[in-house]
Amino acid sequence: WTKDEPLKTKEPWTQEKRHVHAQSEMTKFVDDMLIMKIIIFGANGAVGSECVRQSIEDTNIEHVTTITRRPLDKNIISDKHTNVSHTDFLDYTPLLNLFENHQACIWALGTSQNTVNETEYIKITHDYTLAAAKSIANVNPAMRFIFISGMGADPMEQSRFLFGRIKGKTENDLVKESGLKEIYTVRPAVIIFTEQTPNKPWYERALAPTLHVFKVIKPAWVITSIGLSRAILYLVKNGHHATLFENQDLRNIISENHLLE
Repeated sequence: WTKDEPLKTKEPWTQEKRHVHAQSEMTKFVDDMLIMKIIIFGANGAVGSECVRQSIEDTNIEHVTTITRRPLDKNIISDKHTNVSHTDFLDYTPLLNLFENHQACIWALGTSQNTVNETEYIKITHDYTLAAAKSIANVNPAMRFIFISGMGADPMEQSRFLFGRIKGKTENDLVKESGLKEIYTVRPAVIIFTEQTPNKPWYERALAPTLHVFKVIKPAWVITSIGLSRAILYLVKNGHHATLFENQDLRNIISENHLLE
């Protein structure tokens, strides 16, 4: 500046400009708070693989770590993703350091009661889950844990179906025994998967010709795999005052937060 040039002063901020700036700063603050590293078990399954894809696309997820027994689908490639091979799902000692450095875990690991015997089903559905949750709680009890259960899970543990009894018992024992402070249980019903979804469950293949009927006569039972995954990620990032979500509750999260737009 020279004496021959007019002194430039900053333009005073209008109320509108201050408001826009404040909104921008708040958005940045919220975005920074939401950046998360998450773990997904069961990423080779139909629901778990969709959770991985949606996590990779979500700008608020910094990194997603999948823990699997066998290699992940070769179509899932991203700098945001790391797959860790693990074989003993009753002993998570090698993963404790990893558990310390993540903020949430999605438990999508499971199997059908129609494909294994009762003892194996209980081990996979209940024992694997509790072993992981307790190991996480030992090093990171504040980690958010989302357990993917299913419609028909019986918290009274009296269902005549093995699925209902063991899913219900697992839900109960997670709360009573795991030591985790923040557990969310989701109970999807009829899931409609995308054409690209690998390892679709048996009912999807068996009922494929009639799935459109459910959309008409029982719409509250129907949810898409993409919608389900985004609702789960909403819980991962935001938490919730509720802890149990039936299929209609998940649909409400999707619609109220415009997750499919």
